[in-house]
Amino acid sequence: MTNKQKMYLIGEIVNTHGVKGEVRIKQITDFVERFDVGATIYLEKKPAEYTPLTISASRRHKGLLLVRFEEYKTLNEVELFKGLSLYIKEEQQTELAADEYYYHEIIGCEVISTEDEEIGTIDSILAPGANDVWVVKNDAGKELLIPYIPDVVKDVDVEKKRVIIEVMEGLFD
Repeated sequence: MTNKQKMYLIGEIVNTHGVKGEVRIKQITDFVERFDVGATIYLEKKPAEYTPLTISASRRHKGLLLVRFEEYKTLNEVELFKGLSLYIKEEQQTELAADEYYYHEIIGCEVISTEDEEIGTIDSILAPGANDVWVVKNDAGKELLIPYIPDVVKDVDVEKKRVIIEVMEGLFD
């Protein structure tokens, strides 16, 4: 299915697992329920060409998700999916609270200190536990870790793709 509609990245297939058609997925969404049994997601086989897939089994294993699709039952059928990305349609997005954001809204935002110093650009997001951690790359290519907590993140403007942070003592040590 070629689709002009806006699609949102939720995961990447990093490998296969076993012989029964399971794939190992790196989750790129806070919403693990996107991978619940019965859910429909979309595999991008070619740029802007999406194939709908229905999840028939899903479980967590060693920090990744192991998922099987109703449409594919064997290792040979899913072998070609390695390295491909998984998406949802815009209407599948969940309504968020006022201070919550989708990863795609945050990634790419410019990070500025409360003293108007340019810190870098948000490159990715880690979800290690209690709060997300934003990975910021500065002009020198160095990665800085910014915890998404009220003491540090003071303002998020997804329209302007700009985040204001308070650089607390020791934050970048």
